[in-house]
Amino acid sequence: MFLSFPKHFFWGTSTAAAQVETAGDHPWRGRVAKDGFRFERTTDHELRRAEDAGYIARLGSVYRCSVDWSRLQSGPMEKFDAAVVEEYCTFFDRLKNEKVQLMLVLHHFCHPNWFEHNGGWTNEDNIASYVHYVQQCLKHFGKYVAYWNTFNEPNVYAYNAFFSGDFPPGRKGRYFLANRVLGNMGRAHDIARMLIREKDKGAPVGISLNTAYFEATNWLAYPVVAFARWWFLTRAARPFRRCDFWGLSYYAQLLFDPRLLDVVHRPRAIQQRGLPHDKMWLYKPEGLGWVLRRFWKKYQKPIIITENGICTDDDQQRIGALRDYLRVCHQALAAGIEVQGYIHWSTWDNFEWHLGPTYRFGLVRVDFDTMDRTMTRAGLFYEQIVQQNGLDA
Repeated sequence: MFLSFPKHFFWGTSTAAAQVETAGDHPWRGRVAKDGFRFERTTDHELRRAEDAGYIARLGSVYRCSVDWSRLQSGPMEKFDAAVVEEYCTFFDRLKNEKVQLMLVLHHFCHPNWFEHNGGWTNEDNIASYVHYVQQCLKHFGKYVAYWNTFNEPNVYAYNAFFSGDFPPGRKGRYFLANRVLGNMGRAHDIARMLIREKDKGAPVGISLNTAYFEATNWLAYPVVAFARWWFLTRAARPFRRCDFWGLSYYAQLLFDPRLLDVVHRPRAIQQRGLPHDKMWLYKPEGLGWVLRRFWKKYQKPIIITENGICTDDDQQRIGALRDYLRVCHQALAAGIEVQGYIHWSTWDNFEWHLGPTYRFGLVRVDFDTMDRTMTRAGLFYEQIVQQNGLDA
């Protein structure tokens, strides 16, 4: 059976500037990842923009990306670097010529060191610096942007920066500080949304919120799961509820016993249980359907899948995941949920934050010795989905 998607439904792929460009003056630079790679040279995207634009155009009509704030602005309230602006505009012009629309993410886990040294998102005074940055992005890049993401996954940022300590600044167990960060980001989001809507009334403004399907394996885990689900999906979403659409990321089932069971930290426990998984998380595509129903019922706002994919080196596993996830999206549309588009993570392999580049999500494979790109079978499969606006179930 062929699963046909609505005519207005759009397809695309996504990357983040920090994960694909050589590191600028930001807090991730120089960090050593779990797989031993140093966060410095990532994928040479800034040297291969023409080639990468070709892959992007083959894989959808929308490209979701960010710009490197640290390269654009060397200090608070300063003008953008003209050469860096020109570099991005040349790339965006190329995408425009390929009839690819832009979803611009203004903050994707990364900001300049000068911003971090002033307290980062723990300091309410830094909101003004972010707002100035947004104004500059509007001025220089606004003409290219069809959709705006003020923030990428603020719940993931707050958790990893102030709970687990895996993201800069590496603070652990700071619950109230994490909530303060979410509050400051939420206020910055509201101001940015107002500014964008004043300048560009036609471009919707939303965020990307990371989601997951939370489950307990025993009674000891129930309170842990209840709190995690509430904080991650409700408490963290609250500061961003004034949005034109919900961008939702979904990758995983999060299972607790009461500790979190994932492949990165507890691979033996998962193998012993015989649970389906990729290289990072437990695999449960039907959890995406639960998330879509939850957000649609609560907010009644359009939804865009802004990130979805699987961490694997196996092309067939990625193709199977695309089939599973898109079947769930099709079911949601049939149930009346307004899902406007699907954006796959990621266009090509990139530097997976604190884990490193060997944790692959790309439809295009990167050889990290030469930085050469190769379209994968999964990429060709997704290209066919884009062309047909659907797939065989």
